[in-house]
Amino acid sequence: MKLPFAESYKTKMVETIHRSSRAEREQWIKEAKYNLFNLRSEQVFIDLLTDSGTGAMSDKQWSEMMLGDESYAGASSYYKLKDAIKDITGFEYFLPTHQGRAAENVLFSTLIKAGDVVPGNSHFDTTKGHIEFRHAHAVDCTIDEAFHTELDYPFKGNVDLNKLETVLKQYPKEQIPLIIVTITNNTSGGQPVSMKNMREVHAMAAKYGIPVYFDSARFAENAYFIKIREEGYADKSIREIVKEMFSYADGMTMSSKKDAIVNMGGFIGFNNKEVYDKATMYNILFEGFINYGGMSGRDMNALAQGLYDGTEFNYLETRIKQVAYLGQQLRDYGIPTQYPFGGHAIFIDAKKFLHNVPKEEYIAQTLGVELYIEGGVRGVEIGTILADRDPDTGKNRYPDLELLRLAIPRRVYSNNHMDYIAASLINVFDRRNEIKRGFKILKEAPILRHFTVELEKL
Repeated sequence: MKLPFAESYKTKMVETIHRSSRAEREQWIKEAKYNLFNLRSEQVFIDLLTDSGTGAMSDKQWSEMMLGDESYAGASSYYKLKDAIKDITGFEYFLPTHQGRAAENVLFSTLIKAGDVVPGNSHFDTTKGHIEFRHAHAVDCTIDEAFHTELDYPFKGNVDLNKLETVLKQYPKEQIPLIIVTITNNTSGGQPVSMKNMREVHAMAAKYGIPVYFDSARFAENAYFIKIREEGYADKSIREIVKEMFSYADGMTMSSKKDAIVNMGGFIGFNNKEVYDKATMYNILFEGFINYGGMSGRDMNALAQGLYDGTEFNYLETRIKQVAYLGQQLRDYGIPTQYPFGGHAIFIDAKKFLHNVPKEEYIAQTLGVELYIEGGVRGVEIGTILADRDPDTGKNRYPDLELLRLAIPRRVYSNNHMDYIAASLINVFDRRNEIKRGFKILKEAPILRHFTVELEKL
């Protein structure tokens, strides 16, 4: 008998979660103004809002927490993290930050000015928010295959080289401070970028004299997909693949709350000493001294260990196969998802799922609310609300992909929970034709509105 696949870890501690009634959930989501971010955690049975900072740390990481050096300057924890980043990524210089958007804030304050253009592959919400806050423009150069959810294409996160070169030719070099490559590409469904594409983007950027920075929150998951899907990498280790990936970047931002499996932390990696020196001023101004950057010593220790935990093949295989386990159940039932499945989440194609709801009434948000009411499962909208309004016209931006993201925390839920999630979504799918209206916005922020938006049910 062939041995079945089993998780590469065992449970040492458990946390009780509350199973609520449908009536309770209907009342709670109404009180939350139909914004899933406004729900209290105890009102959620299975929380798939994000995989950021929600993972379960390993015994080694918890051990490192006890060894944290809380000295303001020169802490051993800083040097432990510095060595781990150099070992895993190859970057000579780094600045610690408290999370990924803080890394973006420091880096973009250093590089981006008003009127600049920043091409990339589907910039995520905070990335685009930081760019537009500086009165610059993010230009999406993702390949067209990413926007066809049923298409089986192995690297839907790739940058379209023709689109990128069009941007590089259209604007002077001085107006393009950097190219951003997000690995994996979250907005298009957690889709990986191939090594070939990274190499080609780097070569094109060098031709035009533009630096390349990787948004690296899920770099290890990207490396796993390269090993599994790209010719020539099957016999390479995850860390060998990671080293090559980062050789095609001039720098990186990292939300360590994802692939480093910590609850708080981030950093920026640099090869250019001059850029690093300029960024230190902003790091001290916004985050703290360069030896801690908004993190405690114990946080840095846990992050350093997490970089090693997160680049172990067995861990990555367990993590990504659990995501695919949920995705396959949904796909087998006919529920439209982004396919192939991404590394950290299942993305439901809300436009195909709720075909009766007008796009002006926020389709993916409507689906997210229905799923919560059905089973107490909280996902997040990756669609029109997240896309914000066009800063020039003030009108809603309607993205090609209107998705509900179900982000799976690392080492937290069992496959029984995946079965429950699937059943909840299947129940909503079975009554999808009855769902014909969505929401209107009552109150919204000018940037990153989806975090605090208030809605009214139509």
